[in-house]
Amino acid sequence: MKGNAVPDIGSASLEFDPRTGGTSAAATGYRRGVSADPPQRAVEVRRSARRRRTVSAYREGDRTVVLIPARMSEAEEQRWVGVMLDKLAAQESKRTLGDAELTVRAERLSEQYFGGRARPRTVRWVTNQNTRWGSCTPAEGSIRLSHRIQGMPEYVVDYVLLHELAHLLVPGHGPRFWELLEAYPRTERARGYLEGVVAAERLPTVPAARDE
Repeated sequence: MKGNAVPDIGSASLEFDPRTGGTSAAATGYRRGVSADPPQRAVEVRRSARRRRTVSAYREGDRTVVLIPARMSEAEEQRWVGVMLDKLAAQESKRTLGDAELTVRAERLSEQYFGGRARPRTVRWVTNQNTRWGSCTPAEGSIRLSHRIQGMPEYVVDYVLLHELAHLLVPGHGPRFWELLEAYPRTERARGYLEGVVAAERLPTVPAARDE
């Protein structure tokens, strides 16, 4: 391919610029009260008049708490909650998934979406795949994921795993292959995320100002 629940721990913080409305990060499907990513986790948004330039988030039991400036609009709130959910998910994915955990995750995803029909012999991270997110050798039953996605949100890692698992059942990228992936509800969202990463990497570097 080119281009188990996590522990209830982790926190993230980003600076919010009230002049521009924040960063250029896109909304990620958040809707009030429910996290966009599995497991379904309640989201509590707390506004503070003292908080002016930062947005923070942390896990608290079975919910995610997001702290935002009181002046933030509802549209900004929705966008920033999505950004923070993805940031937390990326941190947790990077922290918890070694090769052993990746194998367990692949087996669970195969059972959940493919009825357990895709059975890889090995699943591991590799550092020599810079032009692919993952690869699969059906004859060997081996799946390799690029280390570049280790810091990405869980749903993106799951999508890449499912993409490679599907290749154990269908070698090419024909209609039967994409029909398999339609079972995963976050396929389009994950593809959009990865396409955004590729597009960002192609952007030219902005020269620094003379006084920087």
